[in-house]
Order: sequence, then structure tokens, then C-alpha cells
Amino acid sequence: MWNKDQTSNFPSAPAPAATPARAASPEPVASAGGARIGSTMKIKGDVISREDMTVDGEVEGKLEARDRLTIGASGKVDATIKASEVVVGGTVKGNVDASQRIVLRKGANLVGDVKTAGIVIEDGAYFRGGIDIARPENGR
Repeated sequence: MWNKDQTSNFPSAPAPAATPARAASPEPVASAGGARIGSTMKIKGDVISREDMTVDGEVEGKLEARDRLTIGASGKVDATIKASEVVVGGTVKGNVDASQRIVLRKGANLVGDVKTAGIVIEDGAYFRGGIDIARPENGR
């Protein structure tokens, strides 16, 4: 058992020095989940990401992601989309180009032409447009 009287014989530890403020790093720090457009955000213009991206808000213009682009259930997109894989849970109006595959989840609404190597349309998803099945890209 620890005796309180013995602790008074030891010198107290010095107070930690104030940590100087760090300058912002020039390279963005990626979170584990990639880039995210939150449900309260509305973006007009081009959005290009070198990491996975999730859209829960509204985007109008152009969306491009190197890997996976996910449109969440609350996401509303009126844009041209290009990514390796596109997963739609919300609403998309525009053409979609996915080099690997497109997944339309239950409740998804996609109006536009799609070009992809593979497509999955779950029961309860809505799709109106043309489908161009392309050969998968080499090296992926």
C-alpha cells in the first residue's frame, strides 16, 4: 500500500513546459476514412480527390476520385462522376464513369448514363439511363 507521508519526501516533478504551437504542415493529413463532404455542406464546382471520398451533402459540378467514391443516403449529386468504384446510396443526376464497378444500394436514385466494367443494382434502387459495359482496365 502506498503511504502518503512517504510521497512528501520526494521532490515534486517540474510542471511541463508549454508546448509551442506547430505550424500547419504543407501536406494535408488524410483521415482513415478519406475525404468527406458532410451533410450540411453544399459545393458548386469541381471536386477532385486522390483518396476515397464520401458525399453526404450536396455537390453540383464534377466529382472525381482516384479510388472509391461513395454517395451516402443523404447525398445529392448533380454532377459528372469519375472514379475507380462508385457506390450510390443517395441521389445522383449525371453521367458516371467507373473503371471497376458501380453499386446502387437500396434507396439509391441514379439518372444518367453509366460506363463501367461491372454494375450491381440492389432491389429498391432506381436507375434510368444507358449502360456501357467496358472491359476492366489492366493493372487494377
